[in-house]
Amino acid sequence: MKLHVLQSMAEIAEEKWDALLGTNPFTCYSFLAALEESACVCIKTGWRPMHLALWREDELLAVMPLYLKYHSYGEYVFDWAWAEAYERHELNYYPKLLSAVPFTPVTGKRIGMAEHLTEQERDQVVALLVKELDALVIAHDFSGWHCLFPDKEQQVLLAGNTRLKRLGAQFHWHNYGYRDFDAFLQTMSSRKRKNILKERRPFVDGDIVFRAIEGCDIRYSELAAFVACYQTTYAKRSGHKGYLNFDFFKRVIQARPKHLVLFRAEKIQEDGEVTLLASALFFKSETHLYGRYWGAQLPMSGLHFELCYYQGIEYCIAQNLQVFDAGAQGEHKLIRGFEPVETYSVHQVVHPDFFEAIKEFTDREAHDMQDYIASAKRVLPFKSKAG
Repeated sequence: MKLHVLQSMAEIAEEKWDALLGTNPFTCYSFLAALEESACVCIKTGWRPMHLALWREDELLAVMPLYLKYHSYGEYVFDWAWAEAYERHELNYYPKLLSAVPFTPVTGKRIGMAEHLTEQERDQVVALLVKELDALVIAHDFSGWHCLFPDKEQQVLLAGNTRLKRLGAQFHWHNYGYRDFDAFLQTMSSRKRKNILKERRPFVDGDIVFRAIEGCDIRYSELAAFVACYQTTYAKRSGHKGYLNFDFFKRVIQARPKHLVLFRAEKIQEDGEVTLLASALFFKSETHLYGRYWGAQLPMSGLHFELCYYQGIEYCIAQNLQVFDAGAQGEHKLIRGFEPVETYSVHQVVHPDFFEAIKEFTDREAHDMQDYIASAKRVLPFKSKAG
């Protein structure tokens, strides 16, 4: 077996990468390549590609998206306090190695492996990749390596007995075979059901129209309008136009239109003219809907919840999608029927004293997170789960 470090996605054939990791819309070749080709991910933005590819003669056995990071922006597993502690002790936390999907806190496989490998061979592949990560860290004096949002199985494999595991939480909506949105509401307590109906009423009874446009039908003007909304909203909130640019969105829609759906909130004027109020771009797989990016022309009470949550739930029911991941964080999702789920990460920190200090923190954090998830489940709005 021979390991290669790839400086860009262009160094590997798309069909070979996708044969191992292409079933997920965020780890497929076209998504990762679009990030690089649009310069959203590059040395200048603090994301230097260093993807791992493991070969046995002419056969690609495994791949792993990997980046050299010079900051912690766009990760959603927060380690700023660790970096600040390093700085106080006049040590360098950056650069660090990171296996993740840039700007995308979505759980999935971070190592793609050939399906024919036996369980023993898979363990060997993971061991080789971890050995290479450790070697890169030591050879280049990095502070450590991190793997964000792997599935639980890969977290266990990557962590072993000598690396740090971190537990987090997100809120996902689950489709339990609902006939329609009203059937979903009927599972809630009366008060919670009335709250949602009240929240939706201005949009159900008003002059605002909501449209879901499948990726292959998205027009250039509609994409441009979405990007303008996204960048305007990001600028108001964060002072910059967001991590992603128009070129990225154009490339990813052209490459994988079946993975995307654009939601628009439109106001119909008296003269028949259509005014765009807000727009949101979602990704989807055969089983999941992922709410990723949104923006509004003007602030409007309740519009974000309607466009980014309720319209997504209705779409999942209509398309028979099983899970709706509407993005990271957000306890306000609980009262709208989104349930807490665990998320995972793995961390290897070279400095022995910091390793022990961070381990104490992550162990305590995991205990607190388990309590938090349990308490969150008790406030769900469902009749059988209401606390």
